[in-house]
Amino acid sequence: MKSIYGLKQASRQWYLKFDEIIRKFGFKENEEDNCVYAKFKNGKFIFLIRYVGDILLASSDVNLLFEMKKLLSSNFNMKDLGEASFVLGIEIHRDRRKGVLELSQKVYLEKILKKYSMHASKPTPAPIVKDDSFEKFQCPRN
Repeated sequence: MKSIYGLKQASRQWYLKFDEIIRKFGFKENEEDNCVYAKFKNGKFIFLIRYVGDILLASSDVNLLFEMKKLLSSNFNMKDLGEASFVLGIEIHRDRRKGVLELSQKVYLEKILKKYSMHASKPTPAPIVKDDSFEKFQCPRN
């Protein structure tokens, strides 16, 4: 049998295999983005975000997270890199005591500004500023 690596259909075959295994265990693919899967179980949730060969897991329950890691490692050759601190140009900051999760693109934005020689530019107010609060009727309904 030929290896799938290096073949034009390799990424498609990887996706089909991954999708089949994940769905078997109750995950549903996001309708808007087929790289995002979700599973809801007994009031708990776990999200699986796939990007090429990398997977990011986020869960409301640590036991569900360990169960998912075990499932993945039994079906795929994988390495657990621990807690994510940087994904796709987004920095992840956590404060578990306060229950805070922050996402920042500061490093990415600074890189882009420098690339286009705009790193010395001055900021200007934006339509949405930090600490704005919104009413329920202003939130998306989907």
